[in-house]
Order: sequence, then C-alpha cells, then structure tokens
Amino acid sequence: MSEQALTPPEGLDVPPGVVLTAVEDAGDPRLGDYTGLTDVALRRRKEPAEGLYMAESSTVLARALEAGHRPRSLLLAPRWLPDVLPLLGRHSARWARDGDVPVLVAPEPLLREITGFHLHRGALAAMARPVLPALEEVLAGARRVAVLEDVVDHTNVGAVFRSAAALGVDAVLAAPRCADPLYRRAVRVSMGTVFQVPWTRLDPWPGGLDLLRERGFTVAALALADDAVGLDELAADPPERLALLLGTEGDGLSRAAVAASDVVVRIPMAGGVDSLNVAAASAVAFWALRAPARPDRTS
Repeated sequence: MSEQALTPPEGLDVPPGVVLTAVEDAGDPRLGDYTGLTDVALRRRKEPAEGLYMAESSTVLARALEAGHRPRSLLLAPRWLPDVLPLLGRHSARWARDGDVPVLVAPEPLLREITGFHLHRGALAAMARPVLPALEEVLAGARRVAVLEDVVDHTNVGAVFRSAAALGVDAVLAAPRCADPLYRRAVRVSMGTVFQVPWTRLDPWPGGLDLLRERGFTVAALALADDAVGLDELAADPPERLALLLGTEGDGLSRAAVAASDVVVRIPMAGGVDSLNVAAASAVAFWALRAPARPDRTS
C-alpha cells in the first residue's frame, strides 16, 4: 500500500472534519467500499448489509449532504477537488465532531482499476445508509403515494423517484422484492431526488395495502383489465388520499396486488400501443392525478 498526505490546490482549504489523502495502490484497505462496483449481485448484498450506499457525481453528493446524510469516504480524481472541497465545507461541521471523513484522491487510471468503470461525473462517495423510516412517518400528511411492486430495474426505480419529486408525489413505498432505491444507478438516474422523496418498504405484501386503506388511502392499480376505468375518469374526481400502484417490468402487477386494490385504472392509448414502460406510465399518472394545491394558510 502506498499513500501520502496531499496538499490542496492553491486557493482551496480543506474543511474541518475532512482528511485529504493521495492513494496510489488499489490494495489500500480504505478502498473496500469501492471495489466490485460493477458486480450488481455483489453490491445488492453488500451495501444494505454494511450500511452504505454510493453517491456518484457532485450533484448527487450535494443532494445527499443537503438531506443530512454523512459520507464514510470519497474517491475522486484531482481535477474534481475545486468542486468537492467547497461542497464538503458547507456541511462538514455536522460530522466533524464524530470523526474525520477521508477524501481519497487517485489518478484516473487507478480510479478505473478500482471501480471498474470510467469515473467521469466527479466524486464517488460511500455514504452511510440512513435507517428506513416507519410507514406512519412516511405517510404523515401525504396525499399522493406511489407503490412499486417488484420493479427490478434500477433505472426505472430512479426514473420513478425523479418523476415523483417533480410531479408532487409525497412518498414512495417499495414492495419487498422491489430494487433498492439507494443502489448507485437508481440514485444517479433519480439525480438524487431519492433523498428528497420520503420512502420505505411496505411489508407484508400485498397485505400491506390494507395498512394504506386503514389510513384513508384509495389504492388504484395501474393495469390492463376489462373493468379498468380510464385515467381521465379517475382524475375528474380523485380521492383525497390516493396510492397509485405500479407493477414490475413486462408482466405488470400481480393478480394478488390487483385484487387487493380498490380500483383499476388504465391510461388511454393510441397507435396500437397497449402499455408504456413503468417509468413513463408513472409520470403520466402522477401528472394526471396530482393533488390540488393546498390552501394558503397564511392568507
């Protein structure tokens, strides 16, 4: 292992709680969080078990820090220090008393060796994974909730979160077999909005849908069915609290999930198309079924 203290570029300060170190050896034990990043099966097991997730790009890192998450370490090329050090400086006071965060700086060829891909989006950060909130906490005050059944593609999970953030969905609930919203690709596709929209797992499944009804939600399944109502019809007189249920890629919702719903809704199609990708369908439905603006309590 080879390492040495690193002097920051002229005009840049190292914030309190941050230790800047040059790394020249892929065998450095502090790089353990970053190895095998392209092995999806490995990372699915490793990250939740070890209490971490990966934030890729300075934009995503900024949103993670703004959400109050603490980095375990960062890995980046020297050219990204002018972007990353000031960003860390705006938040490092929160964790400085709990121990320093190492910022590991390596030449780009070594970064590729460590991570298995070209790191061209700035920093890669290993973040401490927050504890999932209780269902009651996630649903407090919520009027529009997205529920994902077995959506296994991380790109789709990230896209759903981004649409949820943009179109006024208050929370996302993931069935037990749904892909991890904090997996690196999902976080990146969401542009960090996965830190903005409250979410948790809904278990048991599909029995957990009863917990939504107990809290006043109407559960609407987005599915192809002979008795489905049109999206426009539901949007014309939407319930006050609505949980929109979206299914896995290809097969859509399970029969059990549809049977556990209060209403089945279908997006009208043209051009001989029978359905949309789950991420696209979620955006259409979120927009059509958005909750009315809350009254201005200050007026």
